[in-house]
Amino acid sequence: MTKIGIVCDSTCDLGPEWLADHDIIMVPLKVTFGTETFLDWTELTPAAFYERLAAADALPKTSQPSPADFDAVYRRLADEGCTGIVSVHLTSALSGTIESAIMAANDSPIPVRIVDTRVVSAATALVVDAAHVAREGGADLDGVEAAAQAAADNVRILFALDTLDYLVKGGRAGKAQGLAASLLNIKPVLTFNSDGIIEPFKKAKGMKKAIAEIAAQVAEASADGPVKLGLLHAQAPDLVAELRAALDTAGARYELLHTVGVGAVIGTYAGPRAIGAAFYRLP
Repeated sequence: MTKIGIVCDSTCDLGPEWLADHDIIMVPLKVTFGTETFLDWTELTPAAFYERLAAADALPKTSQPSPADFDAVYRRLADEGCTGIVSVHLTSALSGTIESAIMAANDSPIPVRIVDTRVVSAATALVVDAAHVAREGGADLDGVEAAAQAAADNVRILFALDTLDYLVKGGRAGKAQGLAASLLNIKPVLTFNSDGIIEPFKKAKGMKKAIAEIAAQVAEASADGPVKLGLLHAQAPDLVAELRAALDTAGARYELLHTVGVGAVIGTYAGPRAIGAAFYRLP
């Protein structure tokens, strides 16, 4: 009988409790404030992180898990009787996490399939969820990998930041680097391109119009049928409520799978009060 392990990293922002409840192993990235280093989500909750961020003199640094971190997890799952593993991770364009996973996979006693989602946060969460649903449906290693890859190939993420300062200072602005977002209260709606790099989608004047634009895109994508949806926010539940209302106003059809709080690693670059939606519908 096949037993498939599912591994992810902390940047899916699903949190340890949900992942444990669904028998998914999370390998955390790290966040460093000065001389103190914390494991994302497990040692530093989102609420505690944003408090520290507000008081910090400099932007914290983030770092990927080591190959040894993944090796320990892969070997543990093998010892627990898994016959294969699907390992789902944030875009390789922004992090070396997948490189560490690949190095560990090469030495794993059981097959490990690596899925580069080319996105982050709620969008990666949708891919993790797709892998879980496939496994629960009895899929083998090929089937779980295929379900995760199909979700990764079709998922879109649109998000708006209260400020681009964190993204620019952290060196993750990608093709959004040149946006003059501070002028006239411009709130650019950003996305990830097919290479997993952040790029501008559309400029909006103010957060309300940015949210309306995100909702309009979900509505357009769901014209032929409901989409799988995940929402993300950085300590901004009021913006989640506003986005939910905008989705209904726009006539979006969706199945809401997750509303995630942005954790420390993604929050280092997104900053507080980010809001966004991830969604897909298989062709």
